[in-house]
Amino acid sequence: MKIMKGKLIVIEGTDASGKSTQFSMLCGNLEKTGVSFKKVVFPQYDKPSSALIHMYLNGEFGTKPDDVNAYAASTFYAVDRYASFKKEWSGYYKSGGLILCDRYTTSNAIHQASKLSGEEREKYLEWLFGFEYELMGLPRPDCVIFLDMPPKYAQMLLKNREGKTMDIHEKDAEYLKRCYDSSLNLCEKYGWVRIPCTESGEICGKELIQEKILNAIKDVLNK
Repeated sequence: MKIMKGKLIVIEGTDASGKSTQFSMLCGNLEKTGVSFKKVVFPQYDKPSSALIHMYLNGEFGTKPDDVNAYAASTFYAVDRYASFKKEWSGYYKSGGLILCDRYTTSNAIHQASKLSGEEREKYLEWLFGFEYELMGLPRPDCVIFLDMPPKYAQMLLKNREGKTMDIHEKDAEYLKRCYDSSLNLCEKYGWVRIPCTESGEICGKELIQEKILNAIKDVLNK
């Protein structure tokens, strides 16, 4: 019996990149055009599988991101993804369905790889993707979209957020800069689609960014 495989599109970005807004817009645009899909948002903050993530981001294991090593932190997020896949969307995906993800394994690559450098960083990335895609059996993305929002603009947007308590990642400007630099390297290394979110020193309008995303995923949708 032939085993079918669906399609998995991931939207990534550093904190305050406008990722949640663009993900919501993308879902809305695909619904309007009659494309069937299932959306998944990580982490699943409202599910028991995110318990360790809450503790980590709230600073219970240390008040700085580097207080928890890349491997340990990655397992917190991997368990959450595994629970989601097994309980909510594995059947849909395996029957050929389209999955849209707001963050995925690729977020671990962005955030946790920034804690390492050189050979140790490469060793970690090899472990991460082998752990989640091979050993845990999570599907590999068909397309990863990275929203390129430079740190100085992201910091401005973070400061303008009203009524939101910042977690240990968002409080650490130096860490966010490392994550951004890590992201650019990952885009080049793994062929992620980089969507520039600024032009001529100004943040692009959300409609323009969305247009770029829609153009980037056309080939995946039409396969």
